[in-house]
Amino acid sequence: MDYINVENLSFSYDGEPVLKDISFQVEAGEFVILTGENGAAKSTLLKSVLGLLQPQEGTATIAKKNAQGGKLMIGYAPQQISSFNIGFPSKVLEFVESGRFQNNRWFKRLDEEDHTHVKKALESVGMWELRDRKIGELSGGQKQRIALARIFATDPDLFILDEPTTGMDKESRERFYRLLRHNSQVHNKAILMVTHDHEDINQFVDRQIRLKRKEDSPWRCFSMDLCKGHSKHQH
Repeated sequence: MDYINVENLSFSYDGEPVLKDISFQVEAGEFVILTGENGAAKSTLLKSVLGLLQPQEGTATIAKKNAQGGKLMIGYAPQQISSFNIGFPSKVLEFVESGRFQNNRWFKRLDEEDHTHVKKALESVGMWELRDRKIGELSGGQKQRIALARIFATDPDLFILDEPTTGMDKESRERFYRLLRHNSQVHNKAILMVTHDHEDINQFVDRQIRLKRKEDSPWRCFSMDLCKGHSKHQH
């Protein structure tokens, strides 16, 4: 089942084309990375998928329902996500727990399942030991991690992540990739992630979509190249 469907998408800034004829799908249970050189409009493509930007041509749609027939939930991590919550005057644990108060659950108490989910989310980014720290005391990289943990705590069907591993060391990155792979394979989540680290990530992903400059175009015009076209069913 396709959670993301992009068809013949083209996008221009001030009349200058930056994306041309982009088409791809991301299915439930699939971990897909989006790569390309700097300036390849990868963030622009993500924002078009999310409906934050309107393409000049073509369409980008996200499914309304998840594979179980419920409302599809999206977890979006923009670049430098940590800067969005710097003013949050709480402890790490409270901040990540707030991710569980979704889906009209504001006035319900967190139950055992919620607490387990929050603990797993913090452990997955190596921040469980710092759960009682105030957010203001954390480094930028640590804030990045708890922001990602909060997204995991919301338990979305579709993850859209824009360079989420910036500032992580190799070990942390691999732990994060392994977690994403587990979410796609075991929990049938769909993941679309912009990344630079495609050497150490290749073993974890199903497909790589690369934005490359069109040869006969202005320097900013990028089209798509599916580098790694095998599907998850061929592992």
